[in-house]
Amino acid sequence: MTAPFGKFFLPGPTEVLPEVAQAQAQPMIGHRGAKTEALLGRLEQPLKDAFRTANPVYIAATSATGLMEAAIRNGVRKKVLCLVNGDFSGRFAKIAAACGKEVVREEIPLGQAFEAAQVRELLEKSGADAVTLAHSETSAGVLNPVGEIAPVVQARPDVMLLVDAVTSLAGSPVETDKWGLDFVLTGSQKALALPPGLALGVASPRLLERAKTLPDRGIYLDLIPYDENIRKKQTPYTPALSLIYALEAQMNRIAAEGGIERRWARHNAMRERVERWVAKEAGAKLGLSYLPREGRRSWTVSCLRLPEGGKLTGPQVAKAMDAKHGYTIGAGYGKLKEATIRIGHMGDHTVAEVEKLLGALEEVLKSA
Repeated sequence: MTAPFGKFFLPGPTEVLPEVAQAQAQPMIGHRGAKTEALLGRLEQPLKDAFRTANPVYIAATSATGLMEAAIRNGVRKKVLCLVNGDFSGRFAKIAAACGKEVVREEIPLGQAFEAAQVRELLEKSGADAVTLAHSETSAGVLNPVGEIAPVVQARPDVMLLVDAVTSLAGSPVETDKWGLDFVLTGSQKALALPPGLALGVASPRLLERAKTLPDRGIYLDLIPYDENIRKKQTPYTPALSLIYALEAQMNRIAAEGGIERRWARHNAMRERVERWVAKEAGAKLGLSYLPREGRRSWTVSCLRLPEGGKLTGPQVAKAMDAKHGYTIGAGYGKLKEATIRIGHMGDHTVAEVEKLLGALEEVLKSA
């Protein structure tokens, strides 16, 4: 079954182009043989370019949550400062507690971002040896200024910075090496616009050195074997070959688009189009507003407040968009479910497709 591309705007999973999905149909190959090594070898530089790093990019057959746990098990000695401004940054705190780490959970209101000065103060009093945060907090559409926060953490040489870049990587600037991030992870089903099932991550050399001193890294999520094997064009455990075929197809498409910076620019243009619609056009007349403030909005997910006292809730808007126009968008997440909607403008969508979606959204809200 096929459907027209350009009507699926969830904040993940993201719509997958037919040619990328079709790449999964290639024949199986021995995953310990030369053909797999060649496949991983072809991906080496494109993935480094996407993460903006000179270090190896690990490919794991897991959801991004698996590499979140790997970040904790390999990067936290005893105590971790978890910066929480939504459900997904909160997941880091839950994982850390489940792994037996002492958790200092600092939470701010939904829709707000953490700022560098604030993090400096929290870090000073926490006594933590690691910090976690979500770059793009998917539940609230907030973009935390990781590039500004990173120097604050780096000022304490024994503190690791662990970053969930699930809805930022490949959709907005993530400068792993330039910012000095110790672990960065993403999932295949967001701005990379692949089917779910792969997680990708990068570890700094100093995080790997810390990992070697930690006794409870587990087996599947121990980053040392991932690092050792990827340097030999291998994975430590069975790779999800079909998904890796799709990953190669998508990396080739990113190169054809003009590289990762051109992909960032397209995502930024989609965000800007939604911002104009909300601030100056039909969205403003209908009473919509952004949850995050200007300058702290995700480039890949727009979280919009519905007008107070309006006739439709977030789930009702999402249902009407599907029923009347065939569009899939997200209702609010968690505590924001009723009061907001979320538009996932990421992956291979375009400004022109976003324009059509906004027109349909206007019709739904006007007809309520």
